[in-house]
Amino acid sequence: MAKRAAPEVNAGSMADIAFLLLIFFLVTTTMEKDSGINRKLPPIEDSDEDVIIKQKNIFTVLLNGKDQLLVEDEIMELKDLRAAAVEFLDNGGGTDADGNKCDYCKGKKDPRSSDHPDKAIISLKNERKTSYGQYISVQNELVAAYNVLRNRRALEIGPRRGFADMNFIEMQKNYKDVNWVGNKEKLKELISQIKKEYPQKLSEVQ
Repeated sequence: MAKRAAPEVNAGSMADIAFLLLIFFLVTTTMEKDSGINRKLPPIEDSDEDVIIKQKNIFTVLLNGKDQLLVEDEIMELKDLRAAAVEFLDNGGGTDADGNKCDYCKGKKDPRSSDHPDKAIISLKNERKTSYGQYISVQNELVAAYNVLRNRRALEIGPRRGFADMNFIEMQKNYKDVNWVGNKEKLKELISQIKKEYPQKLSEVQ
C-alpha cells in the first residue's frame, strides 16, 4: 500500500508574526533606569582672588563607613539633621558692621554660627564604605532643610505679590505646569528672589 505524503506546513508568515510580537514586547515592556541626584554646579567665576570662608559659616556633616552621622563633631541621629541644618542656615548672626546682617532670618543670631544664608555652606563628606541608602537619606534631609526655609519665605512674601497660600514647592510646580493660568513672569521673579535669599550651597568633600 502506497504511503501518503505528509501535508506541507505553510511557514511563510511565521517571520512576520515573530516580527510583530517583537515590536509588541518592545513597545509594552517598561525598562527600569537608574536615577541620580539632581545637582546644579555653581558657575565658574574668573577671579584671581582667594575666597576666604569663615569656619563658623561651614556646617560639617560626616557620614562614616558604619552609616553613623557626625555633625559638627557630635554624633547625631538622621531624624535630627534637618532641624540642625535649618538652625544653622537661618541663624543670621551677621551684623551691619560686617555687612552680613540678615533682615529676614529668624534664627538665634548666634555670633558663633553662620552670618547669613548666602555665606552658609553645608559640607558633606562620606567614607568609601558608606551605604548608598544612608547617603541618599542624608542628602534628602539636607535638601529638605533648604526647602523648609524657602517654603516659609514663600508664604511670607507670596501674598504681597499675589501668590497667597502657596509655598515654594507649589510655586515651582505651578511654574512648570503649562496649563497654569497665573502670571508666570511674576512667579519666576519671586522664585528667583527666594532662591537668592536662601541659596543651596551644598558641598561634597571627597
